[in-house]
Parts: sequence; structure tokens; C-alpha cells
Amino acid sequence: MFVGDVFAAAGRRVLGSHLPSLRSKSDFIVVNMENAAGGFGLHREGADGALKAGAHCMTLGNHAWHHKDVYVLMQDEGTYPIVRPLNYSDPGTPGVGWRSFDVKTAQGTERLTVVNLLGRVFMEAVDNPFRAMDTLLERDDLGSVFVDFHAEATSEKQGMARYLDGRVAAVIGTHTHVPTADTRILPGGTAFQADAGFTGPFESIIGSDPHGPIERFVTERPHRYGAADGPAELNGVFVQIEGNRAVGVERYRYVEGQES
Repeated sequence: MFVGDVFAAAGRRVLGSHLPSLRSKSDFIVVNMENAAGGFGLHREGADGALKAGAHCMTLGNHAWHHKDVYVLMQDEGTYPIVRPLNYSDPGTPGVGWRSFDVKTAQGTERLTVVNLLGRVFMEAVDNPFRAMDTLLERDDLGSVFVDFHAEATSEKQGMARYLDGRVAAVIGTHTHVPTADTRILPGGTAFQADAGFTGPFESIIGSDPHGPIERFVTERPHRYGAADGPAELNGVFVQIEGNRAVGVERYRYVEGQES
């Protein structure tokens, strides 16, 4: 299972309360945590909470470096399985852009590699994510490959999925915080969804209290954004993988107080 961007306290709360109920449905859980610390970055509280809830791997994004805790957490690789974006040009960038795991399933032990990428359209300047994947996929020890593509433009996300179709098991997008209705398995066997959506306050504008964004839209001046309160939602994607091919993919959404 993959869980979309966890946002601030509300996102951490619903992750902690609801993710444990999904453990029995998943051999492996990846959670994007780049907004966990008040909407910007990952701190120790967020990382510990995600692991306690059942996460096996935590991915990041363009806010990877916004909280100082992350630098310390990345040094403790045995405790904190964090994957930051792969396509940074500086070879001295802390952390790792991909990580392989031996996953126990009903059929035995399977190799799974989790990759985190940053897009470049409407985003900060980073290395070419397509070429970064070409280089990584030259390895023969990755097993099945799951890609969290943290990008703004749906066209870039679609392009990445089509480019990697048949070479990775899944390309699932993050960053825009709005789940998309394009869930599918591409012809080569790669599962795709342009954005998994986010895990955070339900009555919000992509996580923020609506007042700040609305004031900015209306007045065309900067306004302070604060994380919204109230009920939270959890959005994610289930992917069934066999031999680096997706054989099933399904959107998932849970909203506090709307249980059927």
C-alpha cells in the first residue's frame, strides 16, 4: 500500500489511527511524509508515528529539507527507512534516493525497491528524473520497483509512467494533494495514478485552513497559511505486484466520521 502526503497534525493523527487497520491487507506499506511537520518537512515525531502505525518505508519530496530533524534521522538508516528524491545533482546530498527491501509475502520473500523522484515542470531545478531512472535501472538487483514521483504537472507524471512502462511495477504521483481518477495498469504492466491524494485535514485547501489561500486569491497579496483542523482523510493506492509487474491497482480513501 502507498499512502499519499501526510500533512501536519491531522494527517499524523489519521495515519496513526487508521493505518493499523490496513496492515492485514498489505505486505508492505510506503508513506509519503514530506508534509508531516506542520505541512513542511519530516520531524522525529512524524517519523516515529508513521513507523508505529505500520509504515515500512517513508518517502519525501520538495520539502525534504524543511525540518532539521530529517538530517539526523537519515543517519540512522536502520531505524528510519527514509527515501528522499533521487535526482539531486550534489553527490553529497544526505540520505538515499532508493532503497531495497526483502518483503515477506504468502508466496515467500520478494525483493522490492522504493524510489523517490522530483519532477521539474513548475518545480525547483533538479536533475532529469527520466535519466536518473535510466541509470538506476541498469542495476540487476532491484527486484520489483515502486516509484513515488513527486511532481506538479500531470503530463510529466503520465510521461514518466509511459517511459517506465514495463520496466517498473508502479509509478504513483504525489505533491498536488488531490487524488486523480486515472488509476490503471499500462500496457507493459506498470500501475499508474497521477496523484494519490493526501492524508490530512478534510475541510481544507490542500491541507491549509481555507482563510489564508482565499485571502491570497482575492487580494493578490501574501497571507499566512496555517494547517486546518477538524476531521481528516487518508488517501492511498493499493498495488498488487508479481515479478515487477502490476496485476492489480485500486484507489483508497477514508474520511474520519464518514465510516459506512
